[in-house]
Amino acid sequence: MAHSVVDMLCELVRVDSESGNESGFMEFLSGWLAREVGAKCGFDAYGNLIGRVSAKDSEAAAIVLGAHGDTVRPGCGIEPRVVDGVVRSSGATILGADDKAGIAEIVYAIQTARRRPPVEIVITVGEEVGLLGARHLDLAKLRAKRAFIVDGEKLEEVITGGPTHINLDITVRGRGAHAGLEPEKGISAIRVAASAIARMPEGRIDHETTANVGIIEGGLIRNGVPETVKIKAECRSLTHEKALAQAHAMRDAFEQAAREAGARVELEETIEYEARSIDHDCAVVQCAMEAVRAAGLVPVAKSITGGTDALVLANRGLEAVVLGLGGEKAHTTEEYIPVSALEKGAEILRNLLENLA
Repeated sequence: MAHSVVDMLCELVRVDSESGNESGFMEFLSGWLAREVGAKCGFDAYGNLIGRVSAKDSEAAAIVLGAHGDTVRPGCGIEPRVVDGVVRSSGATILGADDKAGIAEIVYAIQTARRRPPVEIVITVGEEVGLLGARHLDLAKLRAKRAFIVDGEKLEEVITGGPTHINLDITVRGRGAHAGLEPEKGISAIRVAASAIARMPEGRIDHETTANVGIIEGGLIRNGVPETVKIKAECRSLTHEKALAQAHAMRDAFEQAAREAGARVELEETIEYEARSIDHDCAVVQCAMEAVRAAGLVPVAKSITGGTDALVLANRGLEAVVLGLGGEKAHTTEEYIPVSALEKGAEILRNLLENLA
């Protein structure tokens, strides 16, 4: 058994689990959870881990404590260092506190709580590449109706909602031609795409709506008028109707630019998830805020324009919020987490368990 929450984090991050290659870590975690907290673990058909931990001095209803098991790249060969009260990687990789600090805090809280309700530990796969595990989680295997996902940044924040997120996959088809001999016979797909992007609303649209063009791929040779360009874009809003309107504006910009140039455009629009916000008076939110308050922090309930496992699960019928874990600079090789934040995160979860017991 690990001696501290820091020991736990360091043990977990040393096991590789980049998105798409986290199955070995998930198998390791199954045995680790059984050893650390006596969890009875199993997997659903998608590879998500569900570990059941019995109640302690409580007859209350079960809850979910959740996190994700995958990390972003570069996340292989992580070697954690604890220097001056801060946990970092060696510098060549991420640390993986996102989200293994969440797992460590969950387990340490379960170990140290004086009493607790039954806990279903849910560790999802593929979170970093589209919340895939939460989308495919077999809810029939869960008894709990309330979920607390430990994957936020700031310890005082309780994330109660998230956006509608729409992906747009766009192909512009112009006409190829020799750029030196007869460029006038071509229709540049790159120029059409550039015209569309220049005229469409992008970036920060308003306080709850954003749009972005993330990837452009096109052209084959330097001296050829490019016939095809592919674009990957997205938009988000905390108001579903605003997200739909933004996607419509982006689509219109491409269709208009294509018409003007005599090109064609093919556009596929996918709603990844829909906006939802849990009322701040709801018990799951109030329980989370009280646990934060009892740890000496001032709780803040808010919605964010990023996707979370909690948002997906809330759209699937659970009452789910996100709690912070205290890490900094996630998704970079400068990622770190103070030991004091790890301990405070575990304290918040311990408060939650004891209050709900």
